[in-house]
Amino acid sequence: MKPFTRAATAAATALALLSTPAQALDLDNMSESEREAFGEQIRAYLLENPELILEAVDLLEQRQQQAEAVRDDTLVADNLAELQNDGYSWVGGNPDGDITLVEFMDYRCGYCRRAAPEVEKLVKGDGNIRLVIKEFPILGEASVLSSRFAVAAKLVAGGEAYKQVHDALIEFGSEPNEVALRRLAEGLSLDAEAIFAKMDSEEVTAELRQTRALAQKMAISGTPTFVLGNELLRGYLPADQMEIMVAEIRDQQS
Repeated sequence: MKPFTRAATAAATALALLSTPAQALDLDNMSESEREAFGEQIRAYLLENPELILEAVDLLEQRQQQAEAVRDDTLVADNLAELQNDGYSWVGGNPDGDITLVEFMDYRCGYCRRAAPEVEKLVKGDGNIRLVIKEFPILGEASVLSSRFAVAAKLVAGGEAYKQVHDALIEFGSEPNEVALRRLAEGLSLDAEAIFAKMDSEEVTAELRQTRALAQKMAISGTPTFVLGNELLRGYLPADQMEIMVAEIRDQQS
């Protein structure tokens, strides 16, 4: 039998087998030789029709994405109160806004730096978004030092000082060591001594520890990660895309 004829025959057989009712095609009770022949027929059919493999991969990816979306929706719903009102994270934008945007960020993260002006544009341009910043330093000791400094500044000097420090650290070009951070504090007319005295306190440690624990519950391992309303967004998004999502959320709420 010629190869193409054998393949065609195998394909026809495989199709016939695949279209056989489940009760008639008893896979569990096949003999070893029957199972082997069936496998060869399926293999021949797939080799003859390789596009089916791509279709199967696409379908698998769609199902995985759907499953991940359902999982993320559940994670947000289960942790929404802690995400939006943990009692310690800095809150900006419009505190009474109709939509809350939560950001998990790291000062040493390039995409967080890229996202910062986009978030600012969205919040200022909209005027009715409540912004929550969660310090999530995951890129080494320099990230941890920066977050400790920012949180300590908030505890010592308040929310306005935190925002100034946050914005400065996002654009910080130097290595965030003690000398550089003292210079930053002095440039912002903040009490560097008081901030450094607070940096290693249990209060700062507890805030970073609680945020990390929340991130773990949310299966968040990268920055930036956003929660916009009830939507979990993993990664950088430009302002115009977030604006579209904001409009959709408001449509759903109306």
